[in-house]
Amino acid sequence: MTEPDAAPSFTLGYVPGVTPGKWVRIWEERTPGVPLRLVQVSAAAAAGLARDRHADAVLLRLPTDREGLHAIPLYTETTVVVVPKDHLVAAADEVTAGDLADEVVLHPLDDTLDWAQPPGRPALHRPATTGEAIELVAAGVGVLVVPQSLARLHHRRDLTYRPLVDAPQSRVALSWPEDETTDLMEHFIGIVRGRTVNSTRGRPPAPKQSKAKRPAEEREPSRQRGSGQRGSGQRGGKRGKPRRR
Repeated sequence: MTEPDAAPSFTLGYVPGVTPGKWVRIWEERTPGVPLRLVQVSAAAAAGLARDRHADAVLLRLPTDREGLHAIPLYTETTVVVVPKDHLVAAADEVTAGDLADEVVLHPLDDTLDWAQPPGRPALHRPATTGEAIELVAAGVGVLVVPQSLARLHHRRDLTYRPLVDAPQSRVALSWPEDETTDLMEHFIGIVRGRTVNSTRGRPPAPKQSKAKRPAEEREPSRQRGSGQRGSGQRGGKRGKPRRR
């Protein structure tokens, strides 16, 4: 967040698996004088990062606690099941929840899917993180259902994943405090929504103009110089009436 007397800057939080690089590059091209700082945050802490003003905005996954926050959904992720490469599921192009009925389905505590009831059989305990769950899949303990971006983030050569067609899906959204939509925030919204640089709402904030006074001779032409121009070609004084012949 930018302090009142500090140079302008913009802090963007993002959850694991979300890749804001494209938007950051556009920001740097359009607003080179305002640095954008990235902060990675866990899915559970993402909303609080924006609500507590530790970031100007955050890229998070829905559903989440949106009290006091705006949220613009940006895209919906494909849900996949992560399995060992030699698992039967790996032979299919896509699977359903019913195909996992006999599988131990790991349900980490940082799960981002809004399950009423996860498919398959529950594990004896819930892993603390998705990363720990991936390690258990590699050890043959069970399978894991996650957004595709998290499967890519935790990629291992001995694992693969397939789309799970009838599972809840995770939506990635841009979120920021309800009572603090600044010019820089509007600028970033314009970037993620694909507005062009010439769009009124997508333009970077204009730099502040200097309040220094200009010299008097630049503010107002010299009266003497102006008087001389008006009197050019005359002998001075008022012009008299022409003489009669």
